[in-house]
Amino acid sequence: MKRREFISTGMLAIAVALTAEKAGAEQHWSMTVYKNPNCGCCTLWSKAMENAGFKVERVDTEDLPAVKKRFGVPAAVEGCHTAVVGSYFLDGHVPLEAVAKLLYERPDLAGLAVPGMPEGSLGMGSDPNASYDVYAVAKGPEQKTSVYYEVRPQN
Repeated sequence: MKRREFISTGMLAIAVALTAEKAGAEQHWSMTVYKNPNCGCCTLWSKAMENAGFKVERVDTEDLPAVKKRFGVPAAVEGCHTAVVGSYFLDGHVPLEAVAKLLYERPDLAGLAVPGMPEGSLGMGSDPNASYDVYAVAKGPEQKTSVYYEVRPQN
């Protein structure tokens, strides 16, 4: 495991533990990942989630557009795969840090998305110079988006 992924995994484990403590009970997060059966980056992303302590169920499907529509992922921010954890969707290569923040803060959102497949994002190789945004998707028919988390080069 590379340094960046090791730190991310540790941060997520701490955030999940704090979330459980905040809730007053032990929390075990389950995640369902809908992915194309031939996509390796989706498998790498879901394995990183498992390594961070999630119980992950992988569902192979050839109809990801239907999955994205079912969970309300706006076309403008669609990524590679769609995961569901708690009441949130995670679309694309959402980093562990953003997932930890989401589960700790529990904002009133539909989910998070990373459009496309940014190089250096989780599942797409480890690049300390990766730079991309994670978008929050609001609930409701307008599905407004805003930047929720920024991934920037490490100095």
